[in-house]
Amino acid sequence: MSSSQRPDTAVGDSGSAHDGVTAAQYRSAMRHYPAGVTIVTLSRPERPVGFTATSFASLSADPPLISFNIAHTSSSIDAMTAADSIVVHFLGEHQQHLAQRFSRAASERFADPELWSTLDSGEPVLHGTPIWVRATVHSLIPIGDHTLVVGLVTRVHDDTGGTAPNPLLYYNGNYHRPVGLD
Repeated sequence: MSSSQRPDTAVGDSGSAHDGVTAAQYRSAMRHYPAGVTIVTLSRPERPVGFTATSFASLSADPPLISFNIAHTSSSIDAMTAADSIVVHFLGEHQQHLAQRFSRAASERFADPELWSTLDSGEPVLHGTPIWVRATVHSLIPIGDHTLVVGLVTRVHDDTGGTAPNPLLYYNGNYHRPVGLD
């Protein structure tokens, strides 16, 4: 198949790409795909902003690009679309409490000043997160009921000493830790 050809994407009988597939069916299927848990933070003049994101992906090594999605209904969408830069924290299994905190009401996310500080560049950074990346916002692409955010990585923080803790995973509506296969 040439790069300009696309496979048949029809799911329903009429040929439309989404006929017969409801949002509930789609969400139910996606719950069975495990994802790493990240928290995205950014600076706003009024207050810091952050949210849990499980749609994080590495896009390119040269240039170093990352991506994640944010729902148009998110309480953080306006701040995200106005942001120039972000920090993405890769959560370890010991940080489930942070994933839960940043899934709650926006007013609770940064309520404990012992959990975070501010980088020289202005973004909030969460303490105890051994790996995080700072990125400038490269592209915002509205697509469906989300916006795809593409970031150009400008700083990598790796405080693992070569041994990263197990990542925090989200699968089927719950948090999990990976178990290695022999």
